[in-house]
Amino acid sequence: MIYLLEDDGSIRDFVIYTLNSQGMEARGFERPAEFWAAVAETVPSLVLLDIMLPEEDGVSVLKKLRSAPRTAKLPIIMLTAKGTEYDKVLGLDAGADDYVAKPFGMLELLSRIRALLRRTTVETDVYRCGVLTVDPGRHTVTVDGREVLLTQKEFEVLCLLLKSRGQVLSRERLIEDVWGYAFTGESRTVDVHVRTLRQKLGEAGAYIETVRGYGYKIGRES
Repeated sequence: MIYLLEDDGSIRDFVIYTLNSQGMEARGFERPAEFWAAVAETVPSLVLLDIMLPEEDGVSVLKKLRSAPRTAKLPIIMLTAKGTEYDKVLGLDAGADDYVAKPFGMLELLSRIRALLRRTTVETDVYRCGVLTVDPGRHTVTVDGREVLLTQKEFEVLCLLLKSRGQVLSRERLIEDVWGYAFTGESRTVDVHVRTLRQKLGEAGAYIETVRGYGYKIGRES
């Protein structure tokens, strides 16, 4: 089930009609109050969320979803008429998985939805590397038995590096897989996240190796 929170009736009806016609069960909501009531009954598989809304803005809704255990890992795509770099970063840093600026084409939106659902499929493997243990299913990270709290993006970067252990991942690959292929921020965004990730991991931060001019990796023998 996909939930769309969008106060523009014409956009809401068109998106819901298209999603249903493509075999994706979807429901639309005009106001956050209606949306919250539906989430309380059933957590969807993905949310399409507008920023400009009555009652409360989309960023506020996004933060509440990320702070609640039931919806913390819920895939979320922001839909908004705002298309500036600042607004994109604002939504992504607040926890959105992807960002689509209006007006958008339905083929593009469908592609984004399918790509995000593929990326956010729950993993069952537990990754261990030296004193570092990462459990994607439980969304936990420990270093020598001590729990480490990461942001969603830091966690995704770490999981991707561990999943591709021994391989060098380019900054562009990390941006595509973690932020979504439409992310237009500069590659230094990856460097900033890796730097804070290393700091939080302490001694285990040394496992993340920099490949100068290209990207990052976690070696097989770490």
